[in-house]
Amino acid sequence: MEDTIVALATAPGEAGIGIIRISGSQAFDILKRIFLPQYIPIDEMENRKLTYGHIVDQQKRMIDEVLSVMMQAPHTYTREDIVEIHCHGGMVPIRRILEIILSQGARISEPGEFTKRAFLNGRIDLSQAEAIMDMVSAKTDKGFDVAIGNLEGGLSEKIRQLRKELLEILAHVIVNIDYPDEDIEEITYETLEKNVTNFISKIGDLIDSSVTGRIIKDGLITVIIGKPNVGKSSLLNLLLNENRAIVSGIPGTTRDSIEEFINIEGIPLRIIDTAGLRHTEDEVEKIGVEKTKILFNKADLIVYMVDGSEKLTQDDYDIMQLLQDKKAIVIINKTDLKQEIEEIEINELLPDKKTISVSAKEGIGINDIKTTIYNMVFAGEVQHENPFIITNVRHKDILIKTKGFLQDAHNMIQLKEALDFIEVDLRSAWESLGEIIGETIAENILDEIFSKFCLGK
Repeated sequence: MEDTIVALATAPGEAGIGIIRISGSQAFDILKRIFLPQYIPIDEMENRKLTYGHIVDQQKRMIDEVLSVMMQAPHTYTREDIVEIHCHGGMVPIRRILEIILSQGARISEPGEFTKRAFLNGRIDLSQAEAIMDMVSAKTDKGFDVAIGNLEGGLSEKIRQLRKELLEILAHVIVNIDYPDEDIEEITYETLEKNVTNFISKIGDLIDSSVTGRIIKDGLITVIIGKPNVGKSSLLNLLLNENRAIVSGIPGTTRDSIEEFINIEGIPLRIIDTAGLRHTEDEVEKIGVEKTKILFNKADLIVYMVDGSEKLTQDDYDIMQLLQDKKAIVIINKTDLKQEIEEIEINELLPDKKTISVSAKEGIGINDIKTTIYNMVFAGEVQHENPFIITNVRHKDILIKTKGFLQDAHNMIQLKEALDFIEVDLRSAWESLGEIIGETIAENILDEIFSKFCLGK
């Protein structure tokens, strides 16, 4: 925290502008030694105002023409003095400017160190810090909106309110333990059970939201399966509006899975085209089939395709048997050809699955597929303006752990165990919730969290 750190805040590579960020007590002094403003003395640079000039080396040779800005603490991202240098975005000028800054006593920041300093200096809490990376990595508008809500403190406020409510329960227990003979309201096991049961329900609601949250953040794992040459790759290309997968009339063309993201009304689908499922003696194709089976087991949604111009085979019946307990839709493809399969036949074999007839070649039925996927998987749930959707796996794990402590306390309440034992679990639950916003968390966990951030963030 005492070091002055520096990093490239923009993506590396060729660009119109590259931004180099410096944070720490020496930031202003370093800028004054390497920056020559063109129209004003350097001591007259104004706070938060871009100034045109040149970065120079120790021999005062110009390295690049830039815009620089000084931002005085504590009203900055890290609550430290910050300097930003807006230079040309090529790798050479950026490298040379970084070398000069490092020679003046700064060091390259660790991943996420700017945000970590913002957290340690009290500008944001831990859930807000994590929301920043969620914003950067958001794949859809919905994911971005949830991250914005968390950055603005929606989740933090919810957790603080829950901790306050739990602390009131805990305090009442502690008072009854420490001052049993005083003139205070005696807590009853019935009241305690009611309060803890209500609290478990609230934590459970947050945990339940993580299912939607994971889909919003990481995408719904959607696997297209079927026999070879039924049109799986054509469907993928149609959904993507590009020729991503090779389409061929030769069965077995797709030997490995192809994964892409598509967006259906703000919801990300991690859609995977797989090798055709069939019995084969081809060793390479066998590997692809085995990989398809692994992806099948991991999928949130199965899109099962059959060729409507051919009769069902034993391979189809084997696949449909596997679909019985999976969330799936059935696509009858090639409706532009003479049909050998009718929807009623599929419905008899898979009565609880939605069946759609399409022609991937002609682009017929694609909107029906998108609408069906959206409606059957989400049932409109993601349209609800819920500011407390849990999208972070760490938060979910903490909530599960918190619920475990509360359930242990609830069990002891039912057994009318001593309040001392109940107090231990209630306190553990309260401390566990604090890990989400960083009020009770170990330093090694902090290091692990911020190590996943971008270098300049």
